[in-house]
Amino acid sequence: MKTLEDQALEDESGYQEDEESFFQDIELLQKHGINAADIKKLKSVGICTVKGIQMTTRRALCNVKGLSEAKVDKIKEAAGKLMICGFQAASEYSIKRKQVFHITTGSLEFDKLLGGGVESMAITEAFGEFRTGKTQLSHTLCVTAQLPGEYGYPGGKVIFIDSENTFRPERLKDIADRFSVDHEAVLDNVLYARAYTSEHQMELLDFVAAKFHEEGGVFKLLIIDSIMALFRVDFSGRGELAERQQKLAQMLSRLQKISEEYNVAVFVTNQMTADPGAGMTFQADPKKPIGGHVLAHASTTRISLRKGRAELRIAKIFDSPDMPENEATFAITAGGISDAKD
Repeated sequence: MKTLEDQALEDESGYQEDEESFFQDIELLQKHGINAADIKKLKSVGICTVKGIQMTTRRALCNVKGLSEAKVDKIKEAAGKLMICGFQAASEYSIKRKQVFHITTGSLEFDKLLGGGVESMAITEAFGEFRTGKTQLSHTLCVTAQLPGEYGYPGGKVIFIDSENTFRPERLKDIADRFSVDHEAVLDNVLYARAYTSEHQMELLDFVAAKFHEEGGVFKLLIIDSIMALFRVDFSGRGELAERQQKLAQMLSRLQKISEEYNVAVFVTNQMTADPGAGMTFQADPKKPIGGHVLAHASTTRISLRKGRAELRIAKIFDSPDMPENEATFAITAGGISDAKD
């Protein structure tokens, strides 16, 4: 009879095999007549997989320095031979969805609300006023993503893009103590980047894609805290709103593609703004998340955070394709996000 340890080892090795075969390397195009120099050009803009080519428009590929229209057509044709991108039965897609994993938030109540935790192959957005626990949740996820979890989830590395200068490595040490994990190991497994402009934030995503490709299956989570802060600064007034939303849509599209391409979870935080028109409609809460409809439609799951009494916070499912609208109470402790004590 198999012991539980044997079963766990089998599950984990099966999980790793799935991870390795999750994406097709762009180098495979060489067998279809694409030269190494052109492949290098594609990699320089963060396109490292065959799926990445299919996720990029011909026009965007033509903008890559050194790629002519004829070359782009040839690359697209070669990618089409390697990967059929048509319809598939829902049963087949259901098998693919089994590769989705969940990262625990540190609170059982919160995990239950999200259907197991922060989901991979999706963008999870948490919005709320200041002091509602957005950054604390980000820090807790940095540690919990590294811990082995349910259904053979092996744990993995994290990339943290910080636009508000709120990342604190010493905070990760406190959270690591709660889970009895080595401080240095936790910090070594988090790659940190400080973004200074919305353009810089977009450029960092090219690096992220290259890193996910370079260490296939090693990275499990990408955190951006916060997604809108720099857009708010770089684009001001109604005159620049259309351009801001267009640039934001491009970034969110890139994030969605990265999460699907490499099977990683994407967690972003967002700020709030006062809604001047809300007073006319007698809304209970006259504040709303920034980013408008573009961000609302791009996020797979949206969580609204609000303050409770003392260290308690309330999370509510604002929008989700598969979870009902519900609430959960959690606490912010020295060890990060945890269950609220009665």
